[in-house]
Amino acid sequence: MELVQDTLRLPLEYVKGVPLIKWFAEAMESLEDFQAQPDDLLISTYPKSGTTWVSEILDMIYQGGDVQKCRRAPIFMRVPFLEFKVPGVPTGLEALKDTPAPRLIKTHLPLALLPQTLLDQKVKVVYVARNAKDVAVSFYHFYRMAKVHPDPETWDNFLEKFMAGEVSYGSWYQHVQEWWELSHTHPVLYLFYEDMKENPKREIQKILKFVGRSLPEETVDLIVKHSSFSEMKNNAMANYSTLPLDVMDHSISAFMRKGISGDWKTTFTVAQNERFDADYAKKMAGCGLSFRTEL
Repeated sequence: MELVQDTLRLPLEYVKGVPLIKWFAEAMESLEDFQAQPDDLLISTYPKSGTTWVSEILDMIYQGGDVQKCRRAPIFMRVPFLEFKVPGVPTGLEALKDTPAPRLIKTHLPLALLPQTLLDQKVKVVYVARNAKDVAVSFYHFYRMAKVHPDPETWDNFLEKFMAGEVSYGSWYQHVQEWWELSHTHPVLYLFYEDMKENPKREIQKILKFVGRSLPEETVDLIVKHSSFSEMKNNAMANYSTLPLDVMDHSISAFMRKGISGDWKTTFTVAQNERFDADYAKKMAGCGLSFRTEL
C-alpha cells in the first residue's frame, strides 16, 4: 500500500509534551501493552546519532559475525523499531512479535514515553550520543528526505526549532542528559558516536563485554569492516533503500549521507554557530557530559 499524499508532511503531535511524527504518536497507546523480556537489549539514541550503525554491530554480534545471516532482512525488521508506525508497513510491535529471543529493540523515545516494562525488567540499554551540531545538520537532511516529518523549510528555520526542542522527539539536550542520568542507576552502556568513529574496534569490544559475549579477534575485525559507513551505505539491508519512496526519498538526500564528525562546519554560518554555542552552554550547564564536535 502506498501512502496517499495527504498523509505526508503532517504536523507533529505532542504526547506528554514530546513532539512526535503523527503515526508514531498514534502508536504510543499500543505501547502500553508491550511486555519486555529480561533478555531483550534496547538500542536507544536521539535520531541521527548512529542508531543504524550500532544496530548492525549488535546484530552481527548476536549472529556470531555471520554476514549472510545479517542479510536475512532489512535492519528495521532485524532490530524492530519500538514506536514505528507508518501506513502499509508492519509496525514495530508487529515486527517484534516475529522476533525470536534474545531480541534487539531500537527506540528514540525520551524517558517520559518509554514503556515502564523496560525499566522494571532491568533490560540492558546501549545508548549512543552524538554531538548536537552534527545531529542538527543530519536531522535537517533526514526531515527533507523522510516525508513522514513536517516540511523542514529552511536550514535556519530548522535550526531554531531544533534548539527549541520543537522537532520530532523533542529536545536533544534533555534526551542525552536524562539517559546519562539513567546510566547511573540502570544497566546502560553510554557510548559516543565520535568515539566510535575514532576507534570502532575499541567501542565494539566495550559492547561485547557489556552484553556478556566474546568473539575471536578476526570476527571482531570483520564486524568493524562490515559495519563501516562505506559498507553499510551500499548494503540494501542496512541503508533503508527497501522502504517505499513515499516514506523515504533517497533522491533528495541519502539516508546514509556522510557519516562523519564535523560536517556541521559546512552548514552552520558564523552567526548561527555563535548563537548555538551560547544556547548550548546554558542548556548543558553542570550536566557532566562532554562532546567533541570534530575529530
